Amino acid sequence: MPLPIAALARALRGGAARLAALLVLGAALSGCSAVKLTYDNAPTVGYWWLDSYVDFRDDQTPVVRARLAELLAWHRANELPPLVALLEDAARRAPDEVAPAEVCAVGDALRQRLVATARQATAPAAELVAGLDDAQLQRLEEKFEKNNATYAKDWLAPGPEARHRKRYDKDLERFEDFYGRLDATQRTLLRAFADRSVFDPRRIDAERRRRQQEVLAWLRDPAHRALPVAELRAGIDGYARDLLQPAPGAWGDHQQALQQETCRKVAALHETMRPEQRERAARRLLAYAQDLRELTAAP
Repeated sequence: MPLPIAALARALRGGAARLAALLVLGAALSGCSAVKLTYDNAPTVGYWWLDSYVDFRDDQTPVVRARLAELLAWHRANELPPLVALLEDAARRAPDEVAPAEVCAVGDALRQRLVATARQATAPAAELVAGLDDAQLQRLEEKFEKNNATYAKDWLAPGPEARHRKRYDKDLERFEDFYGRLDATQRTLLRAFADRSVFDPRRIDAERRRRQQEVLAWLRDPAHRALPVAELRAGIDGYARDLLQPAPGAWGDHQQALQQETCRKVAALHETMRPEQRERAARRLLAYAQDLRELTAAP
């Protein structure tokens, strides 16, 4: 199955792997009550996110809503328990120093959970792709263009110094929400990581535009959209895994470098944290775990 058929998954996975990402990765950026609210509202949020890309027809709306609700029910039963265990393990490690390899291991475990959720979403995603019409593909192209313009304004137009500052500000907000206020030494270390980061917005922009053009060209061929749903699903499944775990190559190597950099950054910052900051981190992790445990028991 050619990659292009699966590439649409990247634009249309608001209720799929994004669900787990919001739940766990996003949890560190918000209060615990927000975790529950975000999770329970995932089908609604996911629907409107998807709708912004393709503008669902009246006949598609109830089907998409139903599939997202089914995905949430599956995730609640199958994915929340391992996520709880992952958070509790991280909380136990929080008082101690951690090596970059340990941070990467947590990241790898999270990606495995994201892959599992994305794979579960391949059937409804294939069903959606098969039902797209020409007007929706035009809407998709326009949405891509809008997203690209926003990205260019935010990351390509500013000079290197402004980009470094923006990366630093985002990281500072995340770390302080988790550990509490950082001192001057910790902030200096965080800024140093931002200044020497391998993050390359132009590479990201080029890769995204390449995928967008590829998928639009592929989907505009009626013969491709007429393929059996099983073939569409296989392609989406392969793409989801490639997106979250890129194969070796220019793009995969860049993503791997970013991941390794993040692991080093988290480990280095954690090493500078005072005992009370580490205790705060452990409490936050346990609170998130408790929230997810309660969500698991919810009907």
